[in-house]
Amino acid sequence: MPTPSLAALPIRRLTLRDLTACADLSEDRGWPREEHKWSLLLAAGKGYGIDDPDGGLVAACVVTEYGLHERPALAAVGMVLVAERHARRGVGRRLMRHIVSAAGTTPLTLHATSYGRPLYEELGFKVTGRAEMLRGHFVPTGAPERVATRAATAEDLPTLLRLDEEVFGADRTHMITRLPAFADRLRVAEEGGRLIGYAAAWPNMDTHVVGPLIARDTDTAKALVASLAVGTDRPLRTDIDVRHEELLGWAKEHGLASVAFNSVMTYGITELPGDWTRRFAPLTVAAG
Repeated sequence: MPTPSLAALPIRRLTLRDLTACADLSEDRGWPREEHKWSLLLAAGKGYGIDDPDGGLVAACVVTEYGLHERPALAAVGMVLVAERHARRGVGRRLMRHIVSAAGTTPLTLHATSYGRPLYEELGFKVTGRAEMLRGHFVPTGAPERVATRAATAEDLPTLLRLDEEVFGADRTHMITRLPAFADRLRVAEEGGRLIGYAAAWPNMDTHVVGPLIARDTDTAKALVASLAVGTDRPLRTDIDVRHEELLGWAKEHGLASVAFNSVMTYGITELPGDWTRRFAPLTVAAG
């Protein structure tokens, strides 16, 4: 029986049953397996993939929607991967066209590497921002932070969700309520009994990723990062909006180094909703 052409292979929805296949695809492209992150994205978002008749996946990606279930305000596209043996044959373009079509009028966003950016621009995505990836062992100075932080509790969740929606610009309850189980540490910042920021550190291979990082101001963001660093011996990794120059400089002074830059791209909107001045880093670039 002849092998069907790539163009004839159907695009289907992925589920948590596809976790190993997704991780295998990451490894095939030289990425870490990131099973912990894949599990969150497949549970909270919509996975799309193409099965390889010879086994495994030809391609995969995940779309995470935010806002009302019936009418999402925003959808983030991430983990767009094509197996090396099928690369440069139009598979990624076909998958992304499917995503854009399925989104309808829902605006889209994604973080693009320099490799992927030309394809997204071809499809109509526009660069609306940049994020700098930092990685390294955090070196504390010993000086006390100006803002008090503490471990988050279950009682904080309603307030935390309201703050998150205000800053992010869309309801992402289905993602944030998974943080207590997904992250190793979840911290909040307070002033006068009022919650003014929060951040999580979650395990990803040999690092702890800091994200989301939402804070009233840079001093609050610094205090949250420093408090998360105390609880781990792993290197920290985070992706900070380049407009937050003071936080980037501070993080580099404390041992984190620049690894790469990503372009923040949007489709259907000219800029992301919410308040960027309080949005310092995403939960993961794969989920906006």
